[in-house]
Amino acid sequence: MLKQRILTAVVLAPLAIAAIFYLPLPLFGALMVAIMAIGAWEWGPLMGFARKTRRLFFVFASVVILGAIWSFMPPESLWLEKGVLQQNAIYILWLAVAWWALSALLTFLYPRFSSFWSSHRSIRGVFGWLTLVPAWLAFMVIRSSEYQTDPYHGAQLIMFLFLMVWSADIGAYFVGKSIGKHKLMPNVSPGKTLEGFFGGIASACLLVVTAGKIIDWNAEQFAIVLPVTIVITTISVLGDLNESMFKRQAGVKDSGSILPGHGGVLDRIDSLTATAPIYALCYVLIGW
Repeated sequence: MLKQRILTAVVLAPLAIAAIFYLPLPLFGALMVAIMAIGAWEWGPLMGFARKTRRLFFVFASVVILGAIWSFMPPESLWLEKGVLQQNAIYILWLAVAWWALSALLTFLYPRFSSFWSSHRSIRGVFGWLTLVPAWLAFMVIRSSEYQTDPYHGAQLIMFLFLMVWSADIGAYFVGKSIGKHKLMPNVSPGKTLEGFFGGIASACLLVVTAGKIIDWNAEQFAIVLPVTIVITTISVLGDLNESMFKRQAGVKDSGSILPGHGGVLDRIDSLTATAPIYALCYVLIGW
């Protein structure tokens, strides 16, 4: 399993980096729509949809929602000027914050209250949209930042997010495997440990400090970025636990099988769907 995970990552990582840096903004947006559409397809079983027609309808509805947002807020017009984001985009990012706060509550209390939301497919569908739609917008907000003056600025911001999440994931895995003893949330994800959780945060912070030293950040920049790193890596665990909760409730092991060793697309982006909106909002409100 670990060998498959590594091989898949070795293939996908260069492709992801190339897409982030070199795809024009409209094509990057279309690629992200396609990824979210696959995520919507994989969300179908979490809603209890066994029939492909129902899953396709959910995908179609998801793409329509994304298309409507694109139409009203084109990616190239999201930023009114440097540091000033469209107010409607900010509202959606705050909606994501509210959703992930609710998600944290549902996850921490699981399996209490799960009978309510699990018995209503429409509620689980809304949960899916709240997970996928703001994440797409967040990536567009980040990627389009200062796009006219520096097409690579937003790409660098996205890579910074990816590196934080990936380093936390890797650190949590190896620390948890080596010294993990205390279960983090056994009702949701028995394999996760407190040691792995803190190991992941430490790994991400170490990466950020190393990167900051290399590019010569000042004390003020460290004072901003390190707390953001801790927040983002903590929320990345919530994204993982959130999907684990929905999969456990639906009796599903993996969201899909499209990525050998990783499962489905949702299994790969679960942390990013949680972190991207909060990361984008931090960037809008604080900047660095």
